Amino acid sequence: MIKVAPSMLAADYMHLDSEIDKVVASGADVLHYDVMDGTFVPGITFGQGILKMVAKKPIPMDVHLMIANPIKHVREFAEAGAKYITVHQEAANFELRDTLRAIREAGCLAGVSVKPFTSVDAIADVLNEVDLILIMTVEPGKGGQKLIPFTVDKVRQVREMCRKAGVNPVIEVDGGVNLETAHLVTEAGAQMLVAGSAFFKAQDPAEFVKALKAMPQAE
Repeated sequence: MIKVAPSMLAADYMHLDSEIDKVVASGADVLHYDVMDGTFVPGITFGQGILKMVAKKPIPMDVHLMIANPIKHVREFAEAGAKYITVHQEAANFELRDTLRAIREAGCLAGVSVKPFTSVDAIADVLNEVDLILIMTVEPGKGGQKLIPFTVDKVRQVREMCRKAGVNPVIEVDGGVNLETAHLVTEAGAQMLVAGSAFFKAQDPAEFVKALKAMPQAE
């Protein structure tokens, strides 16, 4: 079954406690926590302090570090309560393998992400170091964007690349996921869906999550 990860980026920050309770009550699998530093991406969002408070809730935290030099901050986010920590290939650069190992050594599951215009070949040599691969289907840094159509093929490419390598990380997709687009990426091989605006604007979040979990999957 597809896993669902509502994104805090689209939550109402004035009522963050109740918004997270909404995620928990919906039956979602994890809570997606976007960290932006204003350098790797234009926006600035949450830090470790808020994560420590959010981590008290009964739902695992999927932390997406859209920051420069992520290796410097891995342990802090692990200690703050992350279950998954995902870093960008473009940000980690030559330290990518060391960064992924640092995530695992800190007791978390390690993820790697690529932007829409980054070739999936850029992560081919670290497939044995990751538990999760996050394909960005929009440009990172801003919520509410529409899914970029050509990124669906990248999901297929990653799935095939993993099959040939004999590895089975979770394939996650983030960007423009809603009830109209989700089937495109699940049929291509996505196993975990990040949904921000579509989740928090849904009239019935639990039904929304149920519908995403029921999306057709790749054979």
